[in-house]
Amino acid sequence: MKSLKVVLLGLPLFLCGVEAAAAAAPQVRTQAPGYYRMMLGKFEITALLDGTHTFPVNKVMLRNEAAADGTRRAVQLSDIHPGEAEALLAAERLSIPLEGAINAFLVNTGDRLVLIDSGAGSLYGDCCGHLIENLRASGYKPEQVDEIYLTHLHADHVGGVAPHGQAAFPNAVVRVNQKDVDYWLDPASEGKAPAFLKSMFEGDRASLKPYQGSGRLKPFKDGEQLSPGIRAIPTAGHTPGHTSYEVSSDGQRLLVWGDLVHVAPLQFRDPAITLTYDSDPFGAEAQRTAIFADAATTGTWIAAAHIAFPGIGHIVPSGTRFVWIPASYTTLLGKK
Repeated sequence: MKSLKVVLLGLPLFLCGVEAAAAAAPQVRTQAPGYYRMMLGKFEITALLDGTHTFPVNKVMLRNEAAADGTRRAVQLSDIHPGEAEALLAAERLSIPLEGAINAFLVNTGDRLVLIDSGAGSLYGDCCGHLIENLRASGYKPEQVDEIYLTHLHADHVGGVAPHGQAAFPNAVVRVNQKDVDYWLDPASEGKAPAFLKSMFEGDRASLKPYQGSGRLKPFKDGEQLSPGIRAIPTAGHTPGHTSYEVSSDGQRLLVWGDLVHVAPLQFRDPAITLTYDSDPFGAEAQRTAIFADAATTGTWIAAAHIAFPGIGHIVPSGTRFVWIPASYTTLLGKK
């Protein structure tokens, strides 16, 4: 028996009925399709990821500080509280530069398909502009979208309606607050704007032009009911016409709040932390504080543009601050 074992060990493996080990599989290095779905009453909500990009926290984050005379001004967070941003991010295993998400949300009411925000399109480079492919992966086509509601006209929210200046949604009407249209399409506003905002004006003109030319850009006023179950809620501060959208069905409520929060570990802890892109940092703080309190009290679902994908969750109070509770992954979406 011993000599037989020796002979067998000397034979090629395939003669022993054992296949040789395959070479190591190559790494794929691509992410899962960027969509997530939940039900809100009878409405279907689909979160869509446009991409992630680095966010220079130390350069853009401010804090509204009180001066000795009682006035307040927005000052660089890293100057007045050095190391605070790094410490708060590190507590959640994050670091600078922070990788931030760009999320949009698709609402199927059963009668209408509404896209809220559209991502950056071609305005942010290769990091982003993936909304259309993720829309298709989720089971929908761009031509099925009836309306697009924009929270505001910054590049990472409007650019996806017309990447490279070509309308991506052939049948959709674009809705946006009249105050943002008046500001971002006004050459006088562009002339007075700080240098880092100049490209936003150019991007807005290119993105909206195909819809303007075909009569499919239809601005609205504060507080309008845009469609059954979806109402525009004015939340100015980040931009002059920044708007959140209240989506309601069967007693359930979701607030798609646009850019009320950019860096969750900082701003849930301290709503007075703002950023250079806010047109009115004090107004932005006031809106953030009020909606944090309301959502924590009412249990309203939140859909956020810049919280880690899918950006859907709840807010709960924790002592003197607020905490973000992300939605649990679910496969129980009900029967059609």
